Amino acid sequence: MTADRIDDAGVAHATPASSSARPGADVVPQGARRELERIRRRWSELPPERLGPVVPLVREVLEDLAARTAPGTPVPDLGDAVLAEQLTVLTWDAYAEGDGDGVEVTLTQVRRSLP
Repeated sequence: MTADRIDDAGVAHATPASSSARPGADVVPQGARRELERIRRRWSELPPERLGPVVPLVREVLEDLAARTAPGTPVPDLGDAVLAEQLTVLTWDAYAEGDGDGVEVTLTQVRRSLP
């Protein structure tokens, strides 16, 4: 390697997942953000055995949100404990891509289904 040349072989160059939102922007509308906060708070308060009945609904919502931004890509099963976090991330992704139609209503349904 010479002084005038930089060897960057093997260096990864990151590409943002979404270019539609400015860095640091919260693209989630206030109503949807409020529903997410309520879901996350309630999810953290419930013992795992009480989450069981609502898990299929949440997984269905996650798959719908993922299909909005990454069609054909399944949502990884990271366990029931982190479903609310996955819901938060995929909600942000949907809004960042400009495909948040109906998301707030869906989040309200999820929250209301929690025990």
